[in-house]
Amino acid sequence: MDKPRVLVVDDSVVARRLVSTALASDGSVEVVGVAADGRVALASIERLRPDAVTLDVDMPVMDGLETLEAIRERWPHLVVIMFSTYTARGAQITLDALTLGANDYVVKPSGTASPTEAMARIREELLPRILTLCPDAPADGTIRPTVVAQPVSPAPGPAARVDVIAIGVSTGGPTALGTVLAQLPSHLPVPVLIVQHMPPMFTRVLAERLDRMSPLHVVEASDGHVLDGGGAWIAPGDRHMTVKRAGAEVRIRTDVGPRENSCRPSVDPLFRSVAETYGAHALGIVMTGMGSDGMRGARQLHEAGARVIVQDEPSSVVWGMPGFVVQSGIADAIVPLAGMAAEIERRLEVGRAHAPLQRPVGVGP
Repeated sequence: MDKPRVLVVDDSVVARRLVSTALASDGSVEVVGVAADGRVALASIERLRPDAVTLDVDMPVMDGLETLEAIRERWPHLVVIMFSTYTARGAQITLDALTLGANDYVVKPSGTASPTEAMARIREELLPRILTLCPDAPADGTIRPTVVAQPVSPAPGPAARVDVIAIGVSTGGPTALGTVLAQLPSHLPVPVLIVQHMPPMFTRVLAERLDRMSPLHVVEASDGHVLDGGGAWIAPGDRHMTVKRAGAEVRIRTDVGPRENSCRPSVDPLFRSVAETYGAHALGIVMTGMGSDGMRGARQLHEAGARVIVQDEPSSVVWGMPGFVVQSGIADAIVPLAGMAAEIERRLEVGRAHAPLQRPVGVGP
C-alpha cells in the first residue's frame, strides 16, 4: 500500500522546511510538494493530487480559511490538517477552520524550541493524524479497535437516575460538541463535564464559543467550582479534571498530574472520579477521537453500574475512542451524532419527574 502523499502549505520557509523534513525523516509519508500561499496550494493540489494537506493559518494572497473553503468546494474529501499558532487568535481561527471542514489541527512548536525539538514535536503530533485520517494509509503500528459481532452490552439491572453526564472526546470534538450541546434543553437537571483534548487557551476559546451557540452555560472549569444542574464545564488545557464530593456538594478539581494515554487533560481521570463520586447515577459518553483514552475509565463507570454510550462510527471523524469502548464490551448503546442529544434526554427522564423542558428555538419537536 502506498504511503500517504502530503502537501505542506506555509508562508514561512523555515516552517516548510521543518515540517517537510520531520515528515520525510520518518518514512511513513511522502512529502510531494510545498506551497507558500493558498493560491499556489490550490494549483499544487490540482497538479499533485495529495492525500493530505498541512495548512498554515496566516498567509499572504489567500489565508488558511480562504484556502480551506476553496479546497472543500473542489476536493471535499481531501484530508486537511491546520497548522495553528499558540495564540488566542490562532485558537479562534482553528475553531473556525474545524467548523469549515478541516479534519484536525496541530499547534506549531514554540519559537524557543530548537530545530531538533521542533521536528520531534511535529512528528509526534502530525504523523499520527495523517496516518489515521488518510483512509488508505498503511499500518503504522497504532492499535485500532476491531469490529465485534455483538457490540452493545447493556449494564445489568435497571438504569439508575442520571445525576451527572461525563463526556470524553478528541479529534472532531469541537464540531460534535457544538451539535450535541446546541440541541439540549436550556435547563438540564444535571451538570455536564467534558474532556476535549486541547491545549491551554484553546479550551477557553472553545468554552466561550460553545457558550454562545448553546442554551447551556458553558465555561472552562476551574479548581473548586461547585457543580449544579444546567451547566457544562470543559477541562482546561494541560490540566486533568476530576470531581470530589464534600458533604452535600460536589466540586471540580484540576491538577497537573502525569499524562494518561499521552493526554492532559485525559478522559480516564474524569471517568474514574465520576464513577467513585456518583456510582450508578452517571452517564458516560465517548465521542469521536483518536486513540483509546476513556476506555479504562468507561470500564470503571460500567462496573459501578453507570451506563456508557458512544458515538457511532459513520458520524465520527475518527472511531478510535468510541471504538475501543465498544470493543471492550461495555457500551450500553451506539448512537449517531444527530441522535445523541435526544438519547441524553431520554436517559435523563429515568427516575425523574419533571416539567416540560425548554428547548432551543427551532430544535426538536
